[in-house]
Amino acid sequence: MVARDENMIAALKRERAVYANQGDTDRVAQVDGQLKHYGYEGTQDADPNAPAEPPQGRTAAGERQTAEGGQGKTAAASKAKPKS
Repeated sequence: MVARDENMIAALKRERAVYANQGDTDRVAQVDGQLKHYGYEGTQDADPNAPAEPPQGRTAAGERQTAEGGQGKTAAASKAKPKS
């Protein structure tokens, strides 16, 4: 369940950054309350423009995979070339 809390904290930090940039102090305070609920004790006001850390276990870009889990060709790439 720790990973789930980390994912929620990362999402809340991104949400908080939006509200901080808009100057919505009421919503920032509400998000701070949720961050505290999930056990986040970091400094929320460090840099509102800094990107939040991505959730653990995520990759930057996905790759196309076959049903067996390996990398496969797309349907367009696997069609036979026409005979000339």
